[in-house]
Amino acid sequence: MKNLFLIFVLSFTMSCNGNSSASQADQQLSDRNYSTLDTATFAGGCFWCIEASFEQIMGVKEAVSGYAGGDPATAKYDLVSSGRTEHTETVQIYFDPEVIDYSTLLDIFFTAHDPTQLNRQGPDVGTQYRSAIFYHNEEQKEHAEKKMAQLQSRYSGKIVTQLNPYIAFYEAEAYHQNYEKNHPFNPYIMNVSRPKIEKVKKQFSDRLKKEARD
Repeated sequence: MKNLFLIFVLSFTMSCNGNSSASQADQQLSDRNYSTLDTATFAGGCFWCIEASFEQIMGVKEAVSGYAGGDPATAKYDLVSSGRTEHTETVQIYFDPEVIDYSTLLDIFFTAHDPTQLNRQGPDVGTQYRSAIFYHNEEQKEHAEKKMAQLQSRYSGKIVTQLNPYIAFYEAEAYHQNYEKNHPFNPYIMNVSRPKIEKVKKQFSDRLKKEARD
């Protein structure tokens, strides 16, 4: 469904953007100089929804939309959206562990999407929308395993979230970044993203940034 709103944008952008190599992606991220921050990497359907859900949370310095799980040569939207790559739409979150911990980020992640939907989220269908956690160390892995075991009883269906070691993250094209903020009246944003964002906002009202509370 989301692709319907991007036909014009893609036709223009594909002529301007080349594929990012792994080294270019790493350089883009290191340039942010987030040495004092920790990193979480989540996939839960459309990255517009997940990015905006986390951007409103205190302790989150930045949430970046991108791709993970596949080859660097296929880490661009026109290929990922076809469903023929191993990538899934993913969000990399840079957070201050002194303000918010990884376990709370997991709570937000599982609130922002339905982890029992296999290879889809709502109207978006395909492996590129699968639920996945890319853990950066054994501690994150243990937190994720524990969290999924705790949450399973809340669902009638099985949690199908993949738990994978982090290998690489490839930042998505510029027009995907802050998409909800830049296009608040986009029909997809209004009908699909906004309910998820508001759900997180309601459940984690005590953790919202000031601008998100206003």
